[in-house]
Amino acid sequence: MGDDIEPGFAPPSEDDQLYVQDPGLIRTRPQIEITNLIYREIIPRTLTWIVQTRIPQETDWYLTPDKRLNLPKLLDAFQQFFRENSEIRIERFDYKEAGPQLLMQAFRQRIVNSGGRIDREYGLGRRRTDFLVQWPLDADQGFHGPVQRAVIELKILRRSLKATIEEGLVQTADYMDRSGTAEGYLVVSGRTPDTPWEKKLFVRQERQGERRIGVWGM
Repeated sequence: MGDDIEPGFAPPSEDDQLYVQDPGLIRTRPQIEITNLIYREIIPRTLTWIVQTRIPQETDWYLTPDKRLNLPKLLDAFQQFFRENSEIRIERFDYKEAGPQLLMQAFRQRIVNSGGRIDREYGLGRRRTDFLVQWPLDADQGFHGPVQRAVIELKILRRSLKATIEEGLVQTADYMDRSGTAEGYLVVSGRTPDTPWEKKLFVRQERQGERRIGVWGM
């Protein structure tokens, strides 16, 4: 993981890594990752359950008239939630270095618990987490009918903002291609406490090839 370790963060010891590798929770080749879909779902739900229960769960305000998820509205709400809660909430996580990802997962999970589904991909050691949000558009047919699919990628700011966004746009567009969706969003989270929120918070539209991608900073 080398260059990806943040200053002040001690990497796990070999014993720590073997402790979760030996029972099959993670694999380390070709890169470190959680082994299967069940663990990928259970682990973040367990780590974020307390936060999930403290987030309001009302669907009407973030659904469009045709019952689609209004993801820009949701991301605006998460941006404000992150500003108001990130410092105190992240301090309560046992794994503070993963705090922004866990807070995002708690917020997303609380929302889709009312009828949707989230598939996750983890770029461990690369400061990224990908979410494929799936939302059935016909209550009677569920996931056997039409489904809204949207990609949300979370990047942790560890280089310049410009370089992080450029890299994130490429990764988001790639995941959109693999997921077969034209709806994609990139969230960039900074971890520099001395930077004022007025500089951290922004919303912009970017283009990666033929794809338009919304970018939220926080």
